[in-house]
Amino acid sequence: MWLLDANMDVHLVFVLRSLGISCDTAANRGWRTLSNGDWVTAAVDAGFLCLLTRDRLFGESASRALRSFPQFAVDVVNIPQEPWPRYRERFEALWAAHAIKPAAGTLIDWP
Repeated sequence: MWLLDANMDVHLVFVLRSLGISCDTAANRGWRTLSNGDWVTAAVDAGFLCLLTRDRLFGESASRALRSFPQFAVDVVNIPQEPWPRYRERFEALWAAHAIKPAAGTLIDWP
């Protein structure tokens, strides 16, 4: 199960689900006020395996928690924020060329 950080467009849930990926948002879970470390702990406890975020510094701020949960992957999505229709087009085109494949214990940039 994948989790979208609060900085990701919530519409992306529907795109990921159409690709067969079970996912939810941090906002939907009520986790907006958690620190990144507490957020990782809550995500792992809830069964999430992967986080999609735009926060390039997430790994630094949550490094302790990430070391404690090597089964959790973080993927930093490097697509500039745009109105949803254009963002969706870019996301889907990049996905078709190179789908996100989270690996436990990794912090990677995508695409």
